[in-house]
Amino acid sequence: MKQYALFIFLMSFTAFLFGQTGSRPFVIGVTEDIQSVQLSEKRTLNIYLPEGYEQDDTTRYSVIYLLDGAADEDFIHVVGLVQFNTFPWIHRIPKSIVVGIVNTDRERDFTYPARQESDLKRFPNAGHSDRFMAFLEQELQPFIEKKYKTNRARTLIGQSLGGLLATEILLKKPALFDKYIIVSPSLWWDNGSLLDTPSALLQADYQTRTDVYIGVGKEGLTPGDIPRVMEVDANLLAEKLKNAAGKNLHVYFDYLPQEDHATIAHQAIFNAFRMLYPPGE
Repeated sequence: MKQYALFIFLMSFTAFLFGQTGSRPFVIGVTEDIQSVQLSEKRTLNIYLPEGYEQDDTTRYSVIYLLDGAADEDFIHVVGLVQFNTFPWIHRIPKSIVVGIVNTDRERDFTYPARQESDLKRFPNAGHSDRFMAFLEQELQPFIEKKYKTNRARTLIGQSLGGLLATEILLKKPALFDKYIIVSPSLWWDNGSLLDTPSALLQADYQTRTDVYIGVGKEGLTPGDIPRVMEVDANLLAEKLKNAAGKNLHVYFDYLPQEDHATIAHQAIFNAFRMLYPPGE
């Protein structure tokens, strides 16, 4: 009995020691808070720094801005895709900083004012994307560029309502980013009125190279009261962009019929990295 008691004690003590010395946190990024004047609130950021990042060397990095960037949203799996695609033996995309923007009210931040009563009833706080875009341009980008070692390459990733916002930024403020990854955009908002928005991006004299990936799955009818089909709207957006008069806009449309609105993000972003960084460019 005494030997059994000693065995139990030794096992418990070993487990205790292992727990004290054999485990440690597994860290993939840092968390920052930024006080926003534009949004009148504090916003939280999850930030991934690529392997080899050193504050005191001369290397500067591209930045990927990720909407829906909380740990329980898209941050972790997108960081995994970025890390994978920057492995030296793959080297599909440049090493990049990932800035995940944690939501407080995505319906408020990702939508422009709607004229459809059904949209207003569904999302009574909606319609303030102008303030969120001002936050991105006037506060977030300067904050990241001041604190971290960045170059001028900036990518935006947005899905669903985030894809709606990414499309609005593309059409209204295209120079904010040079690459846009737009996945299953909720273009049904306000009965697709964003598709009719004029844009300097579409003019023959637009000078800034802009690369756009649009991915959509087999998703069917949208949630608005006026019948629209997600795949059709995404294709209409792609065609609108492809018909632009200028030569500096490059558009990649990707239909993934084996994915739906819930499953598409990971595969679409992986495909986007491949299409937006073709070999030899």
